[in-house]
This record gives sequence, C-alpha cells and structure tokens, in this order.
Amino acid sequence: MTWATERLDALTCGSADPPEVVKTLKLGTLDEWGEGWIRKRWEPSPDLLNSDGSMFGGYIAALADQALAFAAMTVVPADALFRTLSLQVNFVRVGRAHPLLIEGRVSDATKRLVTVSTDIRREDGKLVAEASAQQLIIPISPQP
Repeated sequence: MTWATERLDALTCGSADPPEVVKTLKLGTLDEWGEGWIRKRWEPSPDLLNSDGSMFGGYIAALADQALAFAAMTVVPADALFRTLSLQVNFVRVGRAHPLLIEGRVSDATKRLVTVSTDIRREDGKLVAEASAQQLIIPISPQP
C-alpha cells in the first residue's frame, strides 16, 4: 500500500473528502480501481452545460486530467509524487447532458515517467473523447 493507493481506496469508499477544486468543478471521484486502471461514471449537472446543451471542451479535458492522474496513482511509488508533464485531448463527438463512462489506464511506467491514457464514452459506448498524458515522477524530499 502506498499513500496514493490508500487515497484511491478512501475516495472509492467515500471516507475521504476530495480536494476543494474537485468539489468546485463537480468532477466527482472514482468508482473502482486496480493496479494500472481506474473507472468512474460521471453525470453532468445542467449548470455545467453550454446554452445549446453541449459540454465545454475544457471541462472534458479536466475530467480526462483527473482520470489520468487517478490511473497514475495506481502505480506511483510510495516515496514519490507526480505532476502532469503533458496532456493531449482528442474530441471525437460533442458531449451532452448524458452520463459518461471514464476509464483510465497506465500504458507504461518507468522510474521517472508514467504514461497514461483514458477514454470518455457515453453509456451507449460512443466515444466522446480520448486523452493521454505523461506524469513526471518526483521523489519526495525528506523534511529537515
């Protein structure tokens, strides 16, 4: 168990509060995870939609970034933190006021870099967006 997997367990079972930014953006947390993968179902509230009922692309990117971070957390070493080094999002179709199924997975992990990807789909399986990122591993420095 690492700090990250303990946090994932706590978020999954609802015993930990998500960070304020997650509450503010209404990102939710995750439903389940295992080594190298995460899953969540997310439903947008009406106040997060554009006037035509579509989802703002930056919001989809925030959901993707969160899922990619959760996926990285499944493999980050106990003595390290991580930061998003790069983020690529490809929009396939317009997201609307429907639930989304989000799956993230680790593509590769080295001592310094975790490469992750995610798919964001409607419940009917149609792809809304796909994203990938690289997470830089940062050793935790001992405090003086």
